[in-house]
Amino acid sequence: MTDPRSLDIDSIEKKYQELAAQGLKLDMTRGKPGADQLDLSNKLLDIAESHTASGIDCRNYGGLDGIPEARSLFAPMLGCHHDELIIGGNSSLTLMYDALIRAMVFGVPGCEKPWIKEEKVRFLCPVPGYDRHFAICETLNIEMIPIETNAAGPDLDQVEKLVADDPSIKGMWCVPKYTNPTGTTYSDSNVERLASMKTAAPDFRIWWDNAYAVHHLGSGPAPLKPLLAACQAAGNPNRALMFGSTSKITFAGAGVSFIATSDANKKDILARVGKQTIGPDKLNALRHVKFFGDYEGILDHMNKHAKLLRPKFQAVDRIFTNEISGLATWSKPTGGYFVSLDTKDGLASKVVELANAIGVKLTKAGATFPLSSDPRNRNIRIAPSLPPLEEVERAMEAVAVCVQLATVRAEQ
Repeated sequence: MTDPRSLDIDSIEKKYQELAAQGLKLDMTRGKPGADQLDLSNKLLDIAESHTASGIDCRNYGGLDGIPEARSLFAPMLGCHHDELIIGGNSSLTLMYDALIRAMVFGVPGCEKPWIKEEKVRFLCPVPGYDRHFAICETLNIEMIPIETNAAGPDLDQVEKLVADDPSIKGMWCVPKYTNPTGTTYSDSNVERLASMKTAAPDFRIWWDNAYAVHHLGSGPAPLKPLLAACQAAGNPNRALMFGSTSKITFAGAGVSFIATSDANKKDILARVGKQTIGPDKLNALRHVKFFGDYEGILDHMNKHAKLLRPKFQAVDRIFTNEISGLATWSKPTGGYFVSLDTKDGLASKVVELANAIGVKLTKAGATFPLSSDPRNRNIRIAPSLPPLEEVERAMEAVAVCVQLATVRAEQ
């Protein structure tokens, strides 16, 4: 545990200047898979089959909800039945954006009018959270309400009070497993409460972005209670819109995405999507079916990812423990793609500024909050997946010096 008063500012300033002289070019901004992770899926490029076992010609039009084999393969990732799944293109973010656009323009089953005709539309946003979720809301002029999180997930006392009293709250963003950026997995109790809570808006929806469903760091995927089944059991079958993809499983830019939801929601989605497309990329879906074989094949593949990622996350924790324990706190995730670093209040933007100045790019301070506004100016998302291990170590050593420097300067 480091006491800021025990740090010698002159020696820290010297370390910082030495780092500045090294001409570092290290990027820790985005949670992209490393090249060695992408190489794990190169055999996908050799699969050239065109017909499913049931005889579907994947080269042709049709199959709006995706080939049955792909729906069966990916349904276990979201904890749903294959008939509840729709296969999309390469991006689950596209599915989420489109789902919100449809709600704004057409409404959803159970609503009185399209959301765009409401006086105001609000979304609950657990923080720290995923900046691209917040960007979608900002683009569509949806007001965002930050929700504090804890080890079990969002503060459900706060959530339940807000949704019970305010009919303008139409939705909520959730990354329920290995949350971006803290690595939290929602407890069974939180899932049950989200599914059963009383809402003033009868058309309230949960955007359940299970992006890291199988992305463990060595101990196997954490258990997560299936939201869709919980909503059905609670009498709110249309509440859940669950999303996932293979973007960090196979090729980040050429994967398969999917959405799982109720029968009423699915029929509504397909009716709208049918005006937009004649079907998803069935050849790519078939390649993934052939590559994995079954769900166990996906789990085996993710063990290989974990072997590559785990040393990078261990390096972050080791260096932070040695250098900034007592000056900051950070998450110690068992899965996902990020480490959430909290400096002392008011220092995150200064740490990012100091790091950028010496060639270590970090995600903008506050990016994990709606409108990039962290009221305590303390959270920084660390993304250690893309660079090689040696670069992760160098970058974290530099970040530690920046935390030390920002802290001792603030103490003067």
